[in-house]
Amino acid sequence: MRVAIVGCGYVGLELGRGLVGNGHDVWGVRRSADGASAVEAAGLVSVRADVTDPDSLGVLPDVDAVVFAASSGGRDAEAARSVYVTGLENVIAEYGTRETVPDRLVYTSSTGVYGDHDGDWVDESTPIDPQTEKTRVLAAAERVALETSADVGIDGTVTRFSGLYGPDRYRLERYLEGPVTEGYLNIVHRDDAAGAIRHLLETNQGRGSVVLVTDDEPVAKHAFADWLADECGVDRPPKRSKAERLSDPEISDRVARRVRTSKRCTNDRLRELGYELAYPTHREGYREAIADYRSEN
Repeated sequence: MRVAIVGCGYVGLELGRGLVGNGHDVWGVRRSADGASAVEAAGLVSVRADVTDPDSLGVLPDVDAVVFAASSGGRDAEAARSVYVTGLENVIAEYGTRETVPDRLVYTSSTGVYGDHDGDWVDESTPIDPQTEKTRVLAAAERVALETSADVGIDGTVTRFSGLYGPDRYRLERYLEGPVTEGYLNIVHRDDAAGAIRHLLETNQGRGSVVLVTDDEPVAKHAFADWLADECGVDRPPKRSKAERLSDPEISDRVARRVRTSKRCTNDRLRELGYELAYPTHREGYREAIADYRSEN
């Protein structure tokens, strides 16, 4: 299989390594010279192109599958729209005009599109209710991935990631130091985010649909913080309720919306499709980070 990973960053590099290890041909697409170097260091073929510049996309290789994992770099909603929506449209338009059109496209989205469900469970059948400009952009990009791609003969798949963590993104101090605000933590290790996409491609599943990618066990943030502190051998951090956090007069609207948002994500469909997680829960996923922390402190 020939695969182009457009926006070959945190998840994309791991995905590429896994695909190459299984004998596939993989191109990693990045804008910058530093990005291209990271792609090459991972053992992939690097391509420099910018999804917001249609004229740069002619260098994209002819492939069987495209994975769109580009990032807006944490910028505002307008910047996100230029990458996630317009950029995705540009990539689909480029491939849709070719003699050889890719068979599949996988777009990496976020469980943020669900909005607030007051702690209830959500799955692929749950109606989305994006609450911010940025999550509304993500929802629009999901429609592009499924509908615009179909218009040019490409089967789209949306993978909705819960919170990503893993090497360089464990952020232990956030929970060890506190204060920790109540709510649920829905997470997935980087290796499983990449592994789920690889599984969908190699087993030819998930076409024309959404697949929620998260681990087996949403966990209350207070319980997670206490467990992490115990495992790291430090005092348990201070806690606060949502009401206490929201009473802070300096809290931003963005943070307030995040505090109010609560849901538990299930991976039942991903499991039904045959994917076995390398890190089924936070207990396995944080083991290496905890060991490193204890050895350094």
